[in-house]
Amino acid sequence: MSATAAAVPATVERARRRTLLGSIGVVGWICLAVIVLVFVIALIGPYIAPYDPTQSDLSLSYVGPDGGHVLGYDAQGRDVLSRLLVGARSSMSGPLAVVLLSMFAGTLLAVTAAWRRGLTDAGISAGLDIAFAFPGILLAILAAAVFGASLVAATLAIAIAYTPYVARVLRGAALKERSLLYVSALEVQGASALSICGRHLVPNMLPLIVAQATIMFGWAMVDLAAVSYLGLGVQPPDPNWGVMISENQAGILQGYPLPALTASLCIVVVVVAFNVLGERLYEAAQHQ
Repeated sequence: MSATAAAVPATVERARRRTLLGSIGVVGWICLAVIVLVFVIALIGPYIAPYDPTQSDLSLSYVGPDGGHVLGYDAQGRDVLSRLLVGARSSMSGPLAVVLLSMFAGTLLAVTAAWRRGLTDAGISAGLDIAFAFPGILLAILAAAVFGASLVAATLAIAIAYTPYVARVLRGAALKERSLLYVSALEVQGASALSICGRHLVPNMLPLIVAQATIMFGWAMVDLAAVSYLGLGVQPPDPNWGVMISENQAGILQGYPLPALTASLCIVVVVVAFNVLGERLYEAAQHQ
């Protein structure tokens, strides 16, 4: 392979990445800062939590902010701030796993369909059409019934449900990339399909992959929070934002909304940040 032929897709890739980052605007950078901050909290939350998030004292049930307990206590008399900080890890790691698994599987299917075309493309497309019939929540309920309620089962089920959405979006981009002249030039020079796809085709699709993954993270967070709210994901007393809403929803009607509303607010802020950033990345990727 000549140096010139190899440099063309690499140069295109670098230009696309610069354009992508430069197109998100001030709002996009603010959303990115919020996302980074939440991930940092998810990593260090268990180490900076001021109190044991699982230690309960029913005599302190729904006691408001007092002393060192800046957000008060929940229904079981546990420190709300500590549960938010520790619960950030499972609340963020679950959606992250969903995105990584579904993006890997979806990208693999999309690139395979675009590269092989013909019967392979038709077979993968037919399988994706069938998979669209199974919502993520339904698969999570089924996984909980078969394997037991846990974050792992719910994560795998939702990742399977998201894969056809990823593959359908990326298939069109892969077909477009497959038809470009540099791919034909690399084939003529004897480059293998695996080399072309791994070193050039997928990296040149990276802006769209990143945009899709960012949007999908917000979907996954909502779905996993809903699963945990239903008691099919993270199990009490382990802290999780979805679990906190479920445990403290009665307090809203009793005049003690802070425990449930703070967990809800955390989910809303993260989902909005991911959705806004994802939409801006997607628009930038579409205009490249």
